[in-house]
Amino acid sequence: MPRPLADQSETELGGPHSVLTLQRRDHRELDVLLQRIDKCSGNRRQDELTSLCRLVFPHAFAEEAVLWPLARRTLRDGEKLTLEIEQEHQEINELFTKLDTLDPDTSEHHQLFAEITELLRQDVRDEEDVLLPKLQEALDPRALRRVGRMWQVVRYTAPTRPHPTVARRLPGNALAALPLTGLDRSRDRLDHVSRRAPSPLAAGCRRTSQALATVAGAIEHLPPLRSGEDPSTRT
Repeated sequence: MPRPLADQSETELGGPHSVLTLQRRDHRELDVLLQRIDKCSGNRRQDELTSLCRLVFPHAFAEEAVLWPLARRTLRDGEKLTLEIEQEHQEINELFTKLDTLDPDTSEHHQLFAEITELLRQDVRDEEDVLLPKLQEALDPRALRRVGRMWQVVRYTAPTRPHPTVARRLPGNALAALPLTGLDRSRDRLDHVSRRAPSPLAAGCRRTSQALATVAGAIEHLPPLRSGEDPSTRT
């Protein structure tokens, strides 16, 4: 029976550069952020939510572009396991898209965030307790470190916001990466400034961010960016 990642040492996971170690590190940071957001309000809460998105969406993108194709090639039940997680990722994308339209200090926002929190924690359990331990059994430590390097490169060059229309699989998600990454990261900076700048500058940053959001929305609906997806990921 494969052992959950939480029960293993860094050495057992393949060392500090193993993709399993990197995954678990992100999952621990995720838990810290979720707890912190629950205690925040106003601009501080919004800043922490931005940090959460900058963790969650590049992490998931790297999984979908690097890890899950490998799992489908390597594991006998890889198709079933990765599809279940892709469906979770799709639901998280949809809920975050809705969350972005709400005032962070309203009860509706808090209720929706609680739903997202539970789904994110379920996603971590499915990965750390089931899929990743099986992948660990199929790959040697050197391979895990090699995959870890690929995963990191993709993670650091991935979109940072929800894009529920984009495919959760190659080649659609890869085609989406270049334009959406630039737009998302520009919006992150603009939104950060808008929460701190004097009123005229803040308003200008918000308008520019909204314009970039419109462009991103148009891009993610391009048919090639949905290519490769499994229809069941659409809820």
